[in-house]
Amino acid sequence: MSKQILVIGAGRFGSSVAKTIYGLGHDVMVVDNDETLVQQISSEVTNAVKADAASEVCLKALDIKGFDAVVLAIGFDVQTSIMAAILLIELGAKHIIAKAQTELHGKVLKKIGVNQVVFPERDTGQKLAHSLIAPTMIDLIELSDDYSVVEVMAPKEMVGKSLMELNIRARFGISIIALRRNNGSKTNISPVADDIIETEDIIVAIGENKHLKKLKWI
Repeated sequence: MSKQILVIGAGRFGSSVAKTIYGLGHDVMVVDNDETLVQQISSEVTNAVKADAASEVCLKALDIKGFDAVVLAIGFDVQTSIMAAILLIELGAKHIIAKAQTELHGKVLKKIGVNQVVFPERDTGQKLAHSLIAPTMIDLIELSDDYSVVEVMAPKEMVGKSLMELNIRARFGISIIALRRNNGSKTNISPVADDIIETEDIIVAIGENKHLKKLKWI
């Protein structure tokens, strides 16, 4: 099911998030007060508009409640970032992910009610985009343009079934290379056909991106 995502800020981080989500088949609106950045990304997302994210009038016009999530990717202007976050919360944003420049900036964003804070130095735009669309994903390592290793919470449809029953490799061309119990007490780095997927297990798998997408893992 297609999601509606709003990305505020079309800098390097914001544009990476926006393009990746759009490439995954979802509707993305990008907002930035820089006309040049808006024009640059307009052909690579659903819609791009020039607007001031710190303006209540501008944000009200965007119908914030209509988006499944808002990514606040404003650059180095901490004050604008915080003001925009406050307005988004007041306007009823369902889920806000905000970029922070420093630990202190991140703490302020969390205290005012932002759901998730990310740091560009540690979180790439593509990884955030994938985790937003596939909430069960814990980590993503891109080995190349075509192959990735993903770490995901076991989908409920797999719980109680053996790897033989699931037959993931034959059906999807994906190899499960490790299983980890959610409490971290045990990691099976060589799972066999008889291993059973348990509730809250973590699956580590490798495969082509086009195959991983079929399981909504990236």
